[in-house]
Amino acid sequence: MLGVHFAITSEQERSLLAAADDGDGDAVDELIEEIEESWAEDGLKVDTDKAWDAIHRCLTDGTLEPDGGEYPFSHAVLGGRRLHDEYVVVYLTVDEARDVAAALQSVDRGQLRQWFDAIDDPDYRGALNDADFDYTWDNLVEVRAFYQRAAAAGRAVVFTAT
Repeated sequence: MLGVHFAITSEQERSLLAAADDGDGDAVDELIEEIEESWAEDGLKVDTDKAWDAIHRCLTDGTLEPDGGEYPFSHAVLGGRRLHDEYVVVYLTVDEARDVAAALQSVDRGQLRQWFDAIDDPDYRGALNDADFDYTWDNLVEVRAFYQRAAAAGRAVVFTAT
């Protein structure tokens, strides 16, 4: 599954929340598809390919549990409000996105390496070697910069994995 974070507009946020509140998974799917297809490269989107898995595990308790670990690190990828029952569509408020942005500033390469080396889940499909760590670190750097831009723009964030 490939991961993407979007810093959504207020209008997109309202539409997604209304569809999710109505329990209309099809409407959420359509809105996410519209967001993906119409997105302009403006720094308010970041693709994490498959690295989102290791990033979430490193920032939390080593699992893919959305509630694993401590807030706000837990909300950088899978934590937050699930907007879909069948697919990974996770929503963060503007305030949560700001909290994540602030927290990620404290993560350096050495700290991430310690967390990465502690991953001990047989369900993790990565290699857990130096190349896998470098891939994870490079993507975390991009996610950290993305959250800074989202926070500066006052935007809510949606993470999808398809």
